[in-house]
Amino acid sequence: MATSAPQSRAREQPQGEEDAGAKLKLGDFQQVPALTLSEARLVINVVMDSRRQKKQEIKETEVLLKTTEYLEIFARFKQKENIEAVERILAADDALEPFERAQLGSLCCETAEEARTLVPSLVEKKDEELQELLDEISKLRNYIE
Repeated sequence: MATSAPQSRAREQPQGEEDAGAKLKLGDFQQVPALTLSEARLVINVVMDSRRQKKQEIKETEVLLKTTEYLEIFARFKQKENIEAVERILAADDALEPFERAQLGSLCCETAEEARTLVPSLVEKKDEELQELLDEISKLRNYIE
């Protein structure tokens, strides 16, 4: 009696070829505004506070609770003024992609080398320019928060 080979489903190919390597390939997300973790925390908190004031129901799903918990831990800037100041600093550099701005504002790297390691697409950015940007962000984190 012959047995047939087990059959398996064909593996579905990924939808896009997004890559945040040395060259950004973000597909549909190229040039789309991106938020830092601090900005995302601020947006969620403002929406939640607004709904509470209007006495609207807030569905506190597991995803929402875990997201807010994550953002509370990892958002580097808590004050709205500091979040806005970081965004102004990053937005002033026209050479940065929105994704790179969001990463730099979230990671708060100390050195240009660290920034390039974590955000490989910054490889073409000059050391002095990148370090100056990081120093400005660091001042906000260290002295105002």
